[in-house]
Amino acid sequence: MATLTIRNVPDEVYRALKSLAAIHKRSMEAEVRAILEEHSLPKQRVLVGNELWELRRNAGVTKADAEALEEKINEIRSSKPHQPPRL
Repeated sequence: MATLTIRNVPDEVYRALKSLAAIHKRSMEAEVRAILEEHSLPKQRVLVGNELWELRRNAGVTKADAEALEEKINEIRSSKPHQPPRL
């Protein structure tokens, strides 16, 4: 795990963090970690497949378009491998 040092924290922010830590019954360090996690990590896991599906839907790609693309990809995969360029 990494260590983070924060300098020049305003006194009112320091007092507020100390109060929040007391309310949540944890150390100030644990309170700051919780705040950083809450505000820097996504609320839920991003599922790439769902995002791609949504992108496809919003772009107006039809099932026929997707099938044609898949067919073209399969053609490329089954074709003879290309030779590397000669230098």
